[in-house]
Amino acid sequence: MTQFSVLDLVPVREGGSVAEAFAASTALAKKAEELGCKRIWVAEHHAMDGIAGGATSVVLAHIGNATDTIRIGAGGIMPPNHTPFQIAELFGTLDALFPGRVDLGLGRAPGAGPELQRALRKNLAQASEYFPNDVIELRALLTGDVDLPIAATPGLGAKVQMWMLGSSLFGAQLAAKLGMPYAFAAHFAPDHLDEALQVYRRQYEPSEAFPKPHVMVAMNVFAAETSEEAQRIASSQQQAFVALRNGKPTRLAPPVKDYLSTLAAPSRAMLAHVGQAAAVGTRREVRATIDAFVERTQADEILLCGSTYDPQARLTSLELTIEAMSPQLATHAKA
Repeated sequence: MTQFSVLDLVPVREGGSVAEAFAASTALAKKAEELGCKRIWVAEHHAMDGIAGGATSVVLAHIGNATDTIRIGAGGIMPPNHTPFQIAELFGTLDALFPGRVDLGLGRAPGAGPELQRALRKNLAQASEYFPNDVIELRALLTGDVDLPIAATPGLGAKVQMWMLGSSLFGAQLAAKLGMPYAFAAHFAPDHLDEALQVYRRQYEPSEAFPKPHVMVAMNVFAAETSEEAQRIASSQQQAFVALRNGKPTRLAPPVKDYLSTLAAPSRAMLAHVGQAAAVGTRREVRATIDAFVERTQADEILLCGSTYDPQARLTSLELTIEAMSPQLATHAKA
């Protein structure tokens, strides 16, 4: 049976504050746990006014303290922005605080311009080339399976579940080679989804932790009591996508009724393209779309994404989605 998890970007909305964003993320994590979701992840982004998850491990510690059982993790951490040793210490600390609950998703793309590179004191283009070696070194720092001249404390012996993130064949091939679970970012980059999953499964080399390939696919999901309301709450994230693609990222804007009708053709086309991995509508509509997506991808997990201007709308959307996808409600949802 497909499991469901949640990705939170810790969005900062127009007129809101970073503190409010953290409070909303905590409420979302509690709701996800209550609904039986497998994990909640926070993504690393830097120097973006509308996203407050830059200090990802700190945010995860806050969420971990507010919850009891749900897995907490990074979706993801970008090794080009750090060193393997630093990451091992950070996530070793999280594992000591929340044993058996910590995930570490790793992504290659730093997503940084020259200003951020200078701020991080990193040559990110060069660091991206070292990514495979960094992943192997990081795993060795956590597991001790390779003799290294230094030990991370905390870190060595931590039972952190490592994931590979990706939106291309590179991540799929590396995840397969290292016997790691694989999360595909279809929610914003759906182009290579089918081919990447085929490559990952075909080339997979079993590991002790994961003897079989394990796939999670991210998709945007907005559920409401009516299709119109679902489209309305989805428009805040759609505005964010348009602003980002135009090189003007901003805080999460209030929803706009019939937003798509206000856009020029190129922006509508871009959103339609991203919408290949989206479910927007009522319980029945969301279930039908997710069912078709799971049949297409054969995903072991679906990572539910979708920022809303009103935090309560995200909680309601998540609750309606899980209700719709629950086996005991399947007949009702399809009626």
